[in-house]
Amino acid sequence: MPRKFWRTEAVTACAGIEAHSFTARRLSFLLVLLVAEAVLVTPGLSAIDNSDCFTCHEDKALVKTNAAGKAVSLFVDTIEFEKSIHGKNRCTGCHSDITDVPHPDNFTAKPVSCSQCHRVETEIYLKSDHGQAIHKGVQEAASCKDCHGSNHYLLNYRNPASPVYRTNLPATCGRCHGNADAMEKFDLRQRSPVASYEKSVHGIALLEKGELNAANCADCHGSHDLHKSVNPASKLHWKNIPATCGKCHENVSQTYLRSIHGKAVLAGVRDAPVCTDCHGEHSIDAVKNVSSRVSSANIPGTCNQCHAAQRIVTQYRLPPNVSATYAQSFHGLELKGGSPTAANCASCHGVHDILPSSDPSSTVNQVNLPQTCGKCHPGIGVRMGAEFFRVHAPPGAAAGKPWVVNFVSWFYIALIVMVIGGMAGFILLDYIHKTVVHIRKLRNLNGEVRLTPRMRVQHAINMVLFILLAYTGLAHKFPDSFLFGWPFHVLPHGGEIRGMIHRVCGWGLIGLFSIHMTGMVLTRGGRESIKALWPRWCDITDALALLAYNLWLRKSPPPQRRWNYAEKAEYWALVWGSVVMSVTGVMLVFSEVVLRLLPKVWHDVAQVIHFYEAVLAVLAILVWHLYWVIFDPHEYPMNPAWLIGKKAPHSQDEAGLSSEPAEKKT
Repeated sequence: MPRKFWRTEAVTACAGIEAHSFTARRLSFLLVLLVAEAVLVTPGLSAIDNSDCFTCHEDKALVKTNAAGKAVSLFVDTIEFEKSIHGKNRCTGCHSDITDVPHPDNFTAKPVSCSQCHRVETEIYLKSDHGQAIHKGVQEAASCKDCHGSNHYLLNYRNPASPVYRTNLPATCGRCHGNADAMEKFDLRQRSPVASYEKSVHGIALLEKGELNAANCADCHGSHDLHKSVNPASKLHWKNIPATCGKCHENVSQTYLRSIHGKAVLAGVRDAPVCTDCHGEHSIDAVKNVSSRVSSANIPGTCNQCHAAQRIVTQYRLPPNVSATYAQSFHGLELKGGSPTAANCASCHGVHDILPSSDPSSTVNQVNLPQTCGKCHPGIGVRMGAEFFRVHAPPGAAAGKPWVVNFVSWFYIALIVMVIGGMAGFILLDYIHKTVVHIRKLRNLNGEVRLTPRMRVQHAINMVLFILLAYTGLAHKFPDSFLFGWPFHVLPHGGEIRGMIHRVCGWGLIGLFSIHMTGMVLTRGGRESIKALWPRWCDITDALALLAYNLWLRKSPPPQRRWNYAEKAEYWALVWGSVVMSVTGVMLVFSEVVLRLLPKVWHDVAQVIHFYEAVLAVLAILVWHLYWVIFDPHEYPMNPAWLIGKKAPHSQDEAGLSSEPAEKKT
């Protein structure tokens, strides 16, 4: 093809393309004008500016009546709105159903949905406990604005004025969870979590010290993805707690996961302790705080939650009785005594790095014991690593201890029994001999008659019944006590035997008391005895006079009387106690009848009275009665009236019982 022809065709083609482009630009321009005209002219399609909305909504008096007949303010503070995180957005960005300004008559805007923009957060929230509660119609459940604030004044979460700013979040959550009464119906695990958190090491660091890296509610519970701790998706599910705490305590978390506890959690063992089992939840205290669950004094109790639990010890074949043996050891006793430096569980076993003693890396492995014990006992040497011994061993003789330790223990037990038993036997024989001599002397004297044979029989029966009732009652209340419980633990069906003895003696006491009171009321001698024993004003003055005499405020004691104030008080206390114990005892024996006829509260009252009246009676006998009949120097070694019916005269010198010369009477 000739070059000239080629150039001519090229120019013609370019000219055609240029002409075509010009025509296209003209058509595009006309199309834009038509669309703009349609938008500007057609009602409802024009863009609504925020100023159009504020023309009405900046009026504080603008209100509407909702379906419940309540006036709702439609006022929007334009200044505060422009400060909000949505301040640059158009109103119609959220209120997308509004197309006309002013609105048509009877227009009602649709509720605004945050999901229009925040789709991911909404999807997560709807699966949370709060979202599920909203779906079920629980009006109190937290929605978006309950946490983030008023719709038109939302602030960035980094803004210190935002309700979800780190230091403000506890108060925001506390608007619901701080109201214990309102939360009661939702059966939450903790009644006052916010109040507990504020006093915790995290709460103090965040709220008082302003440390923004301190954990707040959302750090542990999550923000939009809140779930109950029983939900495996929850950040506080027991399997997830190490990871949740590890977001801040990474090094500790890694150490824990290598420990015997961490490995058990990873293996799915629910009974293995996680962070909150030892440190607590909302009420976590600093380790140096004496109220902390992991303070030096409290660590044994915290470890005992598992290591003293029979089910856990048996199921996982843990060493038994480690709690009891530690408590009986020198370290345990020192810790109970308040020593801040006494070794506790963590001192030997470690804290987050606990390993079984068979692990070569364990601090209580036989090879590592010199170093572990040497922290408190420097210079202990290496012999501990070469010898086999049990740290958690009960005191005294026990299986697994060296024979020499057991031999010495049994030797001293036998020595104590023989020496102290011999002393007790020697003293008992001496007391019996002196008492017999004392009684023989009184038989030959013209002593004061105190009790008739009938009274002495009643006294003897009453004494036996009282002792048996007191002993079997205390054995029922304190079955683990060696003093009271051991005979009934040894006997077959010991509990049934104890109950039978107590009931038989109880009915016997009621019968004896009935016979006694019948004789006192129906016989002339009984009525005279009641008259003689009836309290009088002189009893009060005698008691005060003896008190003054014993305080060296009076030169002479009160005059001696047939029945003094102490004896009268004892007798009427016996009458009162017999009535009270009989009535409450019958109520407890026939509990089914009582519960059928009376409210249960009266059965509970009878239990309380029966126990405390028994304690009062026992202590009164030990403290008051035994003094006046035995330990009173004028009566020692015994007032024998309960055996021979009479006692020594008030003045032993006058009766010739004293070997010392009588003082001259003035």
